[in-house]
Amino acid sequence: MAYFISGLTGEVVGRYQKRNLWHPEREHLTAWGKEGGRHRGFDIPGLTFPDGTPVRGGMLICWDMVFPEGFRELIGDGVELVVIPSFWLVTEDFGEGDEGERERARRGEEEFLRGVVVTRAFENTAAVVFVNAGGLSQVGLPGVGNQGGVMGVETEEMRVVEVDLGRGRGLERRYKIREDMRGVEWGYGVYHGEERKGGGR
Repeated sequence: MAYFISGLTGEVVGRYQKRNLWHPEREHLTAWGKEGGRHRGFDIPGLTFPDGTPVRGGMLICWDMVFPEGFRELIGDGVELVVIPSFWLVTEDFGEGDEGERERARRGEEEFLRGVVVTRAFENTAAVVFVNAGGLSQVGLPGVGNQGGVMGVETEEMRVVEVDLGRGRGLERRYKIREDMRGVEWGYGVYHGEERKGGGR
């Protein structure tokens, strides 16, 4: 379970239980099941766009990031900032093949993490904040890529990264990704924005 706590009031404004458990976790943890409903966002207190509308945030946890459907459900609820707390270790021993094969597997996983954050930001016109205790923490912005760089793998760091949340809205006006997903021709069935009347952008 992860909580989004308002920096202004200290209140819990969002909570999320991981839906997609990584295979070693399954015998120890309980995933949030489909009966729990769809991924939902929340308004972030004190964070607004220039027109006064609140910024909507949403959360996923670690392995959830692999699956685009969770993002689509959040975007369908008007989310513009997705925060992903994680404990994804790219340094663990993959245990198969010779050292060269294991090193290629580690590098491949590192490249995946570098790329998936930016990909999810672009394909959803939303800022994606990946906060990983195992390294490679980063902020992905649509139309920008990594904002503030990618943190190291075996280092302890903290960065304050300025994020222009208006980028997503600007790109939506240009590419109309969310508008297309709300349209009748959208054939993938995982975007649920029509249920939130007046929602999204």
